[in-house]
Amino acid sequence: MIELRSVLYILAFALFIHGLMGLTGPRTAVRGNATAAAGMVVAIVATLLTPGMHDWWLIALGLVLGAVIGVPAARRVRMTAMPQMVALFNGVGGGAVALTAWVEFRQSGGFTGEPLFVVVASLFAAIVGSVSFWGSLVAFGKLQEVLPGRPITAGRFQTPLNVLVLAGALACAVAIGLGAGHEALMVAVLVLAGLAGIAVVLPIGGADMPVVVSLLNAFTGLSAAAAGLALSNTAMIVAGMIVGASGSILTDQMAKAMNRSIPSIVAGGFGGGAAVAEVTEGGTVRSTSASDAAIQLAYAGHVIVVPGYGMAVAQAQHAVQDMAKLLLDRGVEVDYAIHPVAGRMPGHMNVLLAEADVPYDRLREMDEINDDFARADVALVIGANDVTNPAARNDPGSPIYGMPILNVDQAKTIIVLKRSMRAGFAGIDNPLYTDPKTAMLFGDAKDSVREVIEELKAL
Repeated sequence: MIELRSVLYILAFALFIHGLMGLTGPRTAVRGNATAAAGMVVAIVATLLTPGMHDWWLIALGLVLGAVIGVPAARRVRMTAMPQMVALFNGVGGGAVALTAWVEFRQSGGFTGEPLFVVVASLFAAIVGSVSFWGSLVAFGKLQEVLPGRPITAGRFQTPLNVLVLAGALACAVAIGLGAGHEALMVAVLVLAGLAGIAVVLPIGGADMPVVVSLLNAFTGLSAAAAGLALSNTAMIVAGMIVGASGSILTDQMAKAMNRSIPSIVAGGFGGGAAVAEVTEGGTVRSTSASDAAIQLAYAGHVIVVPGYGMAVAQAQHAVQDMAKLLLDRGVEVDYAIHPVAGRMPGHMNVLLAEADVPYDRLREMDEINDDFARADVALVIGANDVTNPAARNDPGSPIYGMPILNVDQAKTIIVLKRSMRAGFAGIDNPLYTDPKTAMLFGDAKDSVREVIEELKAL
C-alpha cells in the first residue's frame, strides 16, 4: 500500500508540474488547468490510502460540499469579478490550513510528545494561514467594493499596530512551543494572526490589490507546505511549495511592472482614490463622437487597441472583436497592447480577449509592442488609465514615476473610451487626456464600440 501511495504521489507531482507549464501560454492554459486538476485528484486518492484513515463519510461530505459551492461559483462568475473570486478562494485555502493546525493542536494535547519540527511547522502554518485568510477577505472586500478602495490606516500608529499584533501572535506561538498547552493560547495565535492580516491589508490601496492577492496566494502555499511537513503529507508539501514559489515569482514580476518594491506596497497608503479624483487639471479635454471615431479608424493603416478594466466592466470584448473584424476587412492592421498589470489580475485582458476569439498572435505584450506606437495611426484606449499615464515617464513627482507604461502618447491619434473624467484605480491625474492628439469618447465602452461599428458599416 505504501509503495502504491508513493507511485501515486509521484504521478500527482508530475501532473502538477506539467499543468503549471501549460499555464505559460493562452493556447495551452485550459489543458494545463485540466492536467493540474487531474493531479490533485490523484493526490487525494493517494492521501485517502493512508493507513488508519477513517470517517470516510466526513471526507466525502467535504468533497461534495466543496464541489457544490465551488463549481457553480466558478462557472457563474463574470470576468470582471474573477480577481475577487481568486482572492476569496485563496483565502479559503489559508483558512483551511489554519484550522488544520488547530485540529492537530487539539488531537495531540497541545503538541505533547511531538517532534520540534512538527510544532514549529504547525504554528507557522497557523499564523501564515490565518494572515492569508483574513488578509484575502479584506482584499476581496476592496475589489468587490464592499470596503472602500482607498487606504484605511491608523496614521502614524499603523506600523506599531501591525508590529504589536504580529508580535503577540509570535509570543503565543513561542509559549506553545515551550510547552504551554493551553488551548486559549492557540486561539490567541489564530486571532492575533488574523488581526495582523487585516491590519496589513487595510492600509493598502485598491490599485495594489492584485499584487497583494498574489502575495497572499504565496503565503497560502507556504502555509500548506508547512502543514504538509507537520502531517507528513508529501502532496501538501510539494503542492504548497509550487504555489508558494510561483506566487512569489508572480508577485515580484507584478511589482517590477509597477516599478514598486514589495515592501513599499505592503507599507500601503497608495492608490484607491479614483472615486473622487478628476482628471481636468492642466489642459483642455476634447471630446469626440462615434461617427468621427469611426472615420479615423476606417482610414487608418494601423490601429492599436489598448484594453483595460473599463473594457472588463462593460464586457465590451466581443464588441471590440466585431469592430476589429470590420477594420481588418477594410485592410486596417489591428493589434492589442497588453500591459502586465492591466485590469485587476495578471492575464485579465488576455483571458477576456481570448474569450472573444481574438487571435493569440494579435495579443502583444508591452515590451513587444511599445516601439510600434510611434507608427500607429490610432491608439484606441478602452478604460486603461494608469498603464497609459505619461506621468510615469515624464513627471518625477508622480507616485507612479518610473513605472513601465504603454507608449500610447506616441501614436499619431489617440481615442480614449471612458465613462467619465474620473481617474484610474491609482487615483491620480492622467495628462494623456489633455494631450492635443487625444479625443475622449464618453459612455459605456460596449455601447460606444457598438455605435462605432454601426458608423463603420455606414461608411
